Amino acid sequence: MRRAFVVPLMVFALAVPASTAAKYAGPRPPKPDVPYLLHASRLVETEVTEAKEEKRKNETVYAVSGTDSPARTPLAEPIFLLETQKLQAERLELYKLELRNGRREAVFPEKKKRDAPRPIRLSVTRLDQNLYRLETTAGLENGEYSLTPPGSNQVFCFQVY
Repeated sequence: MRRAFVVPLMVFALAVPASTAAKYAGPRPPKPDVPYLLHASRLVETEVTEAKEEKRKNETVYAVSGTDSPARTPLAEPIFLLETQKLQAERLELYKLELRNGRREAVFPEKKKRDAPRPIRLSVTRLDQNLYRLETTAGLENGEYSLTPPGSNQVFCFQVY
C-alpha cells in the first residue's frame, strides 16, 4: 500500500519542476528586430542603419558613414538581447569593420580568399517566445562591429572600447 502511494508521488515531484520552468525576468528590448547591448540590467540600442554597397574591380565594399558608433560597450564579449518579429536571431552574422576614408567598411573579394572577412561566431539562446540572447563565442578586440542579416544591407553597429 505504501509503495503504491510513493511511486506516483515521486513521478509527480519530478514532473512539477519541468512544467514550472522559470520565465525570463530580465530587461526586455523596447523595439522588436533591433539588437540591444546588455549592460547589467540596462539595454543600449545598437546603431540601426543601411550599409551602402559599392562594387569595385574585384571586390564588394559595404560602407557605413561615420567613424564610430554611438552604441558602445566596454565588454570584450558583448551580450545582446533581441526580440524578433521579422529577423531570425540564428541567422544574424557579426563582422568587424575597418575604418577607411572617414567611414566604416567591410570589404569582400569576389573570389573567396583566405583574408576575406568571415563572420564572428555567435551563440544564440532562446529566453522566451521571440526573445533571444546572442553572445560572441570569443573575445572581441577594440573596434567597430556590425550585426547583419545575410543577404541584407541592414546593419546594427556598435563599438567595443
